[in-house]
Parts: sequence; C-alpha cells; structure tokens
Amino acid sequence: MKGLTKLFGFALMIIGLYYLGKDIEFTTHRGNGFFGSIAALSTVLSLVGGALMLVFAPKEMKKIGWAAVAVGVVLVFAGSRAVLNPVSLWQFFLAFLCMSGGYKLMVGESSKY
Repeated sequence: MKGLTKLFGFALMIIGLYYLGKDIEFTTHRGNGFFGSIAALSTVLSLVGGALMLVFAPKEMKKIGWAAVAVGVVLVFAGSRAVLNPVSLWQFFLAFLCMSGGYKLMVGESSKY
C-alpha cells in the first residue's frame, strides 16, 4: 500500500509539473536579450551534457553536471528564448496543489514537527 501511495504522489507531481510547464515555450529564434544574441546550440548542448553527466557520470562528477544544467537554464533566460504565456490563478493554484500534495505523499510523514 505504501508503494501505491508513493506512485500516486509521483503521478500528482508529474501532473502539476505538466500544467505549469505547458505554458512555457522555448524558442530558438535569435533574439536580442540582455547579453545579446546567444546561439541556441550552446543552450541545448549545455542542458543535454548536464543531463547526461547526471545520469551516466561517476558520483564525483555530478556537481559538474548540475553546473552545466544551471548554465543552460541561465542561457535560456539570458538569450530571451523562454516565453511565459499567461496562466490563470486557478490553474496555477491547482498545479501547485498537485505538486505539493504529490511531494507530501512521496515523502510521507517522516518529518514531524
């Protein structure tokens, strides 16, 4: 039963992330952001390289993988390639409720005050 609860919590987290993330568009046009025109190739390579390092690299190299992912995220926003579409307050509330409730189900009652 505990495994089913964790699975349900994971599903709720995925649903919440989907509903928040579906209104974010990543484009590859050459925009003039704060740092000028940054090629989309560097963003994609940084994100993919970081993800591959997180999954396949030895434990000592995980910090470099997280750094590569962070650089990729910074390049997305610095290059003005993330478009945030309007989200209703109700949609944001339900998505955040799903994510937080799913996290609570996954973690369980291990941390009591």
